[in-house]
Amino acid sequence: MAISRAQLLKELLPGLNALFGLEYAKYGEQHKEIYETETSERSFEEETKLSGFSAAPVKNEGAAIAYDNAQEAFTARYTHETIALGFSITEEAIEDNLYDSLSSRYTKALARGMAYTKQVKAAAILNNGFAAGVTYGDGVSLFSTAHPLVSGGVNSNRPATAADLNETSLENAVIQIAAWTDERGLLIAAKPKKLVVPPALQFVATRLLETELRVGTADNDINAIKNNGSIPGGYTVNNFLTDTNAWFLLTDVPNGLKHFVRSPLSNSMDGDFDTGNVRYKARERYSFGVSDSLGVYGSPGA
Repeated sequence: MAISRAQLLKELLPGLNALFGLEYAKYGEQHKEIYETETSERSFEEETKLSGFSAAPVKNEGAAIAYDNAQEAFTARYTHETIALGFSITEEAIEDNLYDSLSSRYTKALARGMAYTKQVKAAAILNNGFAAGVTYGDGVSLFSTAHPLVSGGVNSNRPATAADLNETSLENAVIQIAAWTDERGLLIAAKPKKLVVPPALQFVATRLLETELRVGTADNDINAIKNNGSIPGGYTVNNFLTDTNAWFLLTDVPNGLKHFVRSPLSNSMDGDFDTGNVRYKARERYSFGVSDSLGVYGSPGA
């Protein structure tokens, strides 16, 4: 439906002092704090996790050497979505000198809508990470106590008992991440990089990561998390996280959370011959997802 004079009566009358409602500040590209971005030239992308070899056994004198098999563990698939939004202005509104103000004002609103959608879709990977029905390459939820391994074991990237963000739960997460293994059960020396929290936990995160002494105790102990540099990237607030208790740790495991750009944001306009209306649209195509679930640790809160 085109923007017509009937929707803009006040703008056609003298004495209007101000127009407001479209000038609010907006949150930036918060997905860049979480995702690794790559470009894509296909309709979808796939990434396959490989399994190496197990630990070497002892070879007894005169015995044959043991041979092991390499194999693929699972494949993660990224299917790009096209995101588009547009508006049009009637020929009559253009004739009545509303073109310049409308095109300038609403192209900004168009960009705002597109940017907002991207942040919502980026945060949805974490927001839905505990849902049983949302699975990834290894067949389980993003945050699970039972990510299956080729060796028959499992990795866990969430606490066995859901825990709120505090000193104990954060220390336990660091310890748990250090115990992760590859597909054949070999330790992988994973470490946390950055804490991701909703706005409701930003003050808790500050106290946990930036104070010199332990939080909430009368003891004169050092803050071990800060002193050890356990989370070197500090924390970032994501305003699009929907659970006020959930918190996440990004790790240094490669090929974790990924954002593929198939077509970057573009704007275009044209005139419609039949109506005389001018149409504007914004379009981009991308996908958010995860290849290796060990790229992130999460807790839904208690």
